Amino acid sequence: MTSFSTANLSPPSPPKETILVVDDEASLRRILETRLSMNGYSVISTTDGENAISLFHQLHPDLILLDVMIPKLDGYGVCQEIRQHSDVPIIMLTALGDVSDRITGLELGADDYIIKPFAPKELEARIRSVLRRVEKVTINQRLPYSGIILVGNIQIDLNKRQVFKHNERVRLTGMEFSLLELLISKAGEPFSRASILQDVWGYTPERHVDTRVVDVHISRLRAKLENDPSNPDLILTARGTGYLFQKFNDV
Repeated sequence: MTSFSTANLSPPSPPKETILVVDDEASLRRILETRLSMNGYSVISTTDGENAISLFHQLHPDLILLDVMIPKLDGYGVCQEIRQHSDVPIIMLTALGDVSDRITGLELGADDYIIKPFAPKELEARIRSVLRRVEKVTINQRLPYSGIILVGNIQIDLNKRQVFKHNERVRLTGMEFSLLELLISKAGEPFSRASILQDVWGYTPERHVDTRVVDVHISRLRAKLENDPSNPDLILTARGTGYLFQKFNDV
């Protein structure tokens, strides 16, 4: 009788996240399905907006790659619908050349966008960066604070990555909280847009328009946290530099 030893057998690798690919361009969809699967992700795909929403509710993916120009319901409509129910990371895929078109997706709640045609490796790096940020459960080691931060009527729980305003939970996406966390890590000190983009999104801006991702997320944070977003008290503009969070006393 032959016996087998399991001493040298490695445990199976845990499965990576599930990614929903929404794009009606068959060739690009196949490339994304193949490359992402080779990187260990579980991939599901569809060609139209209505089915994308249905698959999202059925399968609860960890990240969505969402083309703008898709049939039945465009990417903007899909993003807007999903943001009413979930903070799942969304990266918009767009061939639209107008800057305002790209910014629209961010204003509706997308975490990032990438312009077609793009290098697959660049997209894969964006995916890793977004997932790393939204899944983060430990506090950034640079933070000199721990526990609860109170600033006026805002309560920030660094351990649970939650924010409350007037004791009511404020829904932030993972990227929004990471941006807030970065700003409060050095409250009172300004961060440039480029350094914020590098630290939170994980890439260096190649064009001035790239930093609009930061501007839109700052605007979204202000809309959720400030009493008067047009005249902010918490998240301030550092003229000629970028942004900073006002100094505060931690609890």
